[in-house]
Amino acid sequence: MTSLDIDMLRRALHEVADPDKAEPMAAYTKGHFVYMGVTAGDRRTVSKALIRDAKHAQPDSLIALATELWDQPERELHYIAMDLLRAGAQNLRPSDLDAVAGFITKTPWWDTVDSLAAWTVGPMVTNYPELVRTMDRWIDGDDLWLARTAILHQLGFKDRTDAARLFSYAERRAADTDFFIRKAIGWALRQYARVDPDAVRLFVAEHADELSGLTKREALKHLS
Repeated sequence: MTSLDIDMLRRALHEVADPDKAEPMAAYTKGHFVYMGVTAGDRRTVSKALIRDAKHAQPDSLIALATELWDQPERELHYIAMDLLRAGAQNLRPSDLDAVAGFITKTPWWDTVDSLAAWTVGPMVTNYPELVRTMDRWIDGDDLWLARTAILHQLGFKDRTDAARLFSYAERRAADTDFFIRKAIGWALRQYARVDPDAVRLFVAEHADELSGLTKREALKHLS
């Protein structure tokens, strides 16, 4: 991969940053993170060479680079790490899931977790079906971000979705009071409704007393 000079990358980001955007961006994530004020398009332009190289990177190099980026305070650098992991997801090995879990749980919020779930963990599970056992552990675990990842990892699967597992995960976390879990269940069901709307309607109807109002609204949002 292209060698990384964090200071040079940071300077390049500052050159395209709009400081007036930094505060609203921080507010959008409830003030959890420091922002420079770089839009997604500008960020990807600055990191274009890194993203290109990530598609062919050796797993150890990719994980090391993502780790270095995630150790920085600015959220835009976390987003670049997220973009690189998405670009290189097809090259990751089962043993790399532990490192990805670390990225999920370090400075976690939906903005990074959801991308890692759908576009890094999802492809890894597709390539290595044995990793579903890890998803089965995460869905029952205490870490809400890993549980959310398990719920969302099939977002891009479309007609390859393991519907039985999706419905099982939704049922197992149906009583959860956390907003991010309830929202994730609804989103995952809504996405699968694009493939099999009748199955989602039936599941929601059969579990209407268990699922939260938020989950049901999200699941049925695009169904007449």
